[in-house]
Amino acid sequence: MNQARIRNFCIIAHIDHGKSTLADRMLELTGTVQKRDMKAQLLDSMDLEREKGITIKLAPVRMSYKDHDLNLIDTPGHVDFSYEVSRSLEACEGAILVVDASQGIQAQTLANVYLALAANLTIIPVLNKIDLPAADVARVSLEVINLLGCTEDDILKISAKTGEGVLDVLDAVVERVAPPRGSETEATRALIFDSYYDDYRGVILYTRLVDGSIKKGDTIEMMATGASGLALEVGSLSPSMQAGSELTTGEIGYVVTNLRTTRDARVGDTVTTKRSHTDSQLPGYKLVKPFVYAGFFPVSNDDYQDLKDAIEKLSLSDSALQFEPENSPVLGFGVRIGFLGLLHMDIIRERLEREYNLDLVVTNPSTDYQVHLTTGDELDIKSASELPDVTKIKEIREPWIKGEIIVPQTYIGAVIQLIINKRGLQSNLSYIDERALISFEAPLANLLTDFYDQLKSVTSGYGSFNYELDTYRPEDLVRIDFYVAGGMIDALSVMAHRSESQRLGREIVDKLKDVIPRQNFQVAIQAAIGGKFIARADVSAYRKDVTTGLYGGDVTRKKKVLAKQAKGKKRMKRFGKVDIPSEAFTVMLKRD
Repeated sequence: MNQARIRNFCIIAHIDHGKSTLADRMLELTGTVQKRDMKAQLLDSMDLEREKGITIKLAPVRMSYKDHDLNLIDTPGHVDFSYEVSRSLEACEGAILVVDASQGIQAQTLANVYLALAANLTIIPVLNKIDLPAADVARVSLEVINLLGCTEDDILKISAKTGEGVLDVLDAVVERVAPPRGSETEATRALIFDSYYDDYRGVILYTRLVDGSIKKGDTIEMMATGASGLALEVGSLSPSMQAGSELTTGEIGYVVTNLRTTRDARVGDTVTTKRSHTDSQLPGYKLVKPFVYAGFFPVSNDDYQDLKDAIEKLSLSDSALQFEPENSPVLGFGVRIGFLGLLHMDIIRERLEREYNLDLVVTNPSTDYQVHLTTGDELDIKSASELPDVTKIKEIREPWIKGEIIVPQTYIGAVIQLIINKRGLQSNLSYIDERALISFEAPLANLLTDFYDQLKSVTSGYGSFNYELDTYRPEDLVRIDFYVAGGMIDALSVMAHRSESQRLGREIVDKLKDVIPRQNFQVAIQAAIGGKFIARADVSAYRKDVTTGLYGGDVTRKKKVLAKQAKGKKRMKRFGKVDIPSEAFTVMLKRD
């Protein structure tokens, strides 16, 4: 295909602003998908995506319109996948910015606009959902003009649901977006913007040819990982795979390889061929590091091997997933998994439960900490139970994030108070029309469990939140251990700032008291830092009335029976074992 007739573009938007619906209308209007094959959110292939109304896996598709090949990349909108989004933007020359005409600009919209501007893309602003009664086109148009510095005429007003104005968007892509400018004669360089593992065919790469070409049967090499393999098949997606003989400069398509894991072909890597080899890698590749960790344990230990096999299968197509075996005296054998964020963790948990029929206990999510020892060594710990002896520690560093929250101005006070309660620091406050943009820094660990829920609660659902990892900072951190009936439960240990440790210890002890069942003897639940107990709650014993069989006679008979019972309870307390239910390991996730 002549490069001048190729347009590569993506759609960026906040969650639920109509990105997938707009993609559906485009596929329909260009005749890429027949009416009978059409279904809502066609490019969202997973059930989870349809249920949650979000795009998890990106999907490229080629459409023909007015003698042009339009390559659309449907990108995820969630903050956890921002690196994938940045690679998708690198594969394009233009971006359609979709803004909901009833909600206006949200935090994720801003984040993706900054990514698009950094990649020098032509941005086409689109107001969606103009058919809704709540749509405020004038106000939202003003917000977009203030954000992009465009004019009123540049903004397209559409309804992706009804199809109104969608043809104008396609025309704007052809007219405004620049064609690719790669060199057909130079050595082959292609950008991997996504890869996944197919059980029957191996690893399939979604690539953008920057220079040169990839032909069927070529020997290919990944420049960052050093892995090499064969291009067994090449072609385009519309949206099903259409095999071809080669991918040429400027095109977006797929390459079926004989690689066995996506760890060999990571997102952002550069592909070159043996017959037309290059040594210059495309910029921007980085190794994605997980920073949220949680322990996954099967309810029955018999299912441990099934859990391990399932995670290994999932990790073949998700190179960001990192895992290692974990053993807990209470929960038995399990796996500690690293995720890109809480949404990523939710998705993996649901996929394990649905696709592999596993019953799981998931421990409280935590982040990783950098521990500097007095010997000069450095440790990277992923759970509180790995923390070495306090006497050996010089300092502990924890990850901080830079965040942005967009809220209506009436909620500014409540949001700033929420940030302060999470040990955060508000760094900037600016205004977008009737709403405020609050920039802040905060420790990641404090935002893991219920920050998003609390934000939605204090802003009546209007607040939107976006963040990125900043740096690791030394803080006065301590490990809080929890004892049940005198025995320490490793899997419950948490890291906390010393100033918050007393409150957190008391909160968790009170929550544990509600979930640990009563026994025939009194059970003490305690929180401790080192050798010092900071909180305690008692689960009272069942009381059996042993004097019911006595009638009449001396009171000493009654006392003798009660003394015998007390003796038995004392012995039971010494040797009795408390079974801890699986809910105890997710008390941190429970709202008050």
